[in-house]
Amino acid sequence: MQELKAGSKKEQTRERILRAAARAIRKHGYEGVGVADVMREAGLTHGGFYAHFASRDALLAQAAEQAGLESLENLSRAVGRAKPGEELMALVDSYLSDRHVEAPEQGLGCALAAAGSEVPRQSDEVRRAVSWRLKELIGLVERQFPDWGRNAAHEKAMAIVASMVGALLLARAVGDPQLSRKIRKAVREHVRGASG
Repeated sequence: MQELKAGSKKEQTRERILRAAARAIRKHGYEGVGVADVMREAGLTHGGFYAHFASRDALLAQAAEQAGLESLENLSRAVGRAKPGEELMALVDSYLSDRHVEAPEQGLGCALAAAGSEVPRQSDEVRRAVSWRLKELIGLVERQFPDWGRNAAHEKAMAIVASMVGALLLARAVGDPQLSRKIRKAVREHVRGASG
């Protein structure tokens, strides 16, 4: 990644492009991200793309990082607002919220739940970016356990993240709002029981 002076116009433009691309991944999936559309969404012309990115794959990888970062920041804020001892459930509740189900393209939106099934068909660069952010999400969940840093806490965190992502994917997939809520409630209860 090329170095940019913090706060420079070029850096600000690049950030706008990345935020637009991250939204596009969460809304349309990786295959639905077109360079021209992302640039238009960022308020720029298609011709300026290569001043910021070497290729579409480079954009997708950095947008995957951006989407993961935005999601982690939102979940970290939920943890920070929680009462002591309720941090894990605050994280889970935020992730499985109605808002997250209904608006996957928003900053809270998890790109993994929105487009995870497409990741195996992406470039190694994109897959590495997604893997990195997934590991960070697992780490965030793991740090909510008193025994974090130990193998048992890491394994619990992986299971919880897999449950959350799967529940969100299913909650979005079903056309029945009541079933969507029941799926998310079941995962919340499972996490509460597993963490207690």
